[in-house]
Amino acid sequence: MPSIRPITVYGEPVLHERAAEVEVIDDEIRTLIEDMYVTQEAARGVGLAAPQVGVGLRIFTWTFHDTGDAPNVGHVINPVLTYLSKASQEEPDRHEDSEGCLSVPGLSYPLKRSDHVRLTGQTVDGEPIDFEARGWFARIMQHEYDHLNGTLYVNRLGGRWARKWKRTQRAEKMNVPGVTWLPGEDRDPFGHDDVDADEVTGQAD
Repeated sequence: MPSIRPITVYGEPVLHERAAEVEVIDDEIRTLIEDMYVTQEAARGVGLAAPQVGVGLRIFTWTFHDTGDAPNVGHVINPVLTYLSKASQEEPDRHEDSEGCLSVPGLSYPLKRSDHVRLTGQTVDGEPIDFEARGWFARIMQHEYDHLNGTLYVNRLGGRWARKWKRTQRAEKMNVPGVTWLPGEDRDPFGHDDVDADEVTGQAD
């Protein structure tokens, strides 16, 4: 039976290392993906990468309503992401471009992303994946793919948002290793326990 796994927080080293390719798809990998789905759901996230549950492998899951031709609920093993448009150089909008991350709990910052990407890879059953993503779904794909390369969205912030993150990181001691939170047991850091999920600012993944 799938189980909810603790989510690693920013200071954990596995989040800052390039994840390894999956060489063999076995029962351990199948269990990991099942656990990632239930963990993501319990955390009310739109995506989850394996390093976020402490496993340095190139796998991520997603659940999103507007995916075009891609599955609304899906996963990918050993993905390759290609940018089909460049991110705007304009100042990101605090509301329209705000991202969150389950490994940077309780925070959100604006970040410009490419609006059009292509993702390839395979499923746990060995089926090929090849689709294009636009808009927020493209943002989710980039966010999760970054995790597999040891990059969190806060590492991409610029200007005043980067400075604000650095101050908050020190104040909240988020650079300390060994910190996790368990969805469904610990208080939801994004406030889903207090308000309707649709009212929460930013997407958490």
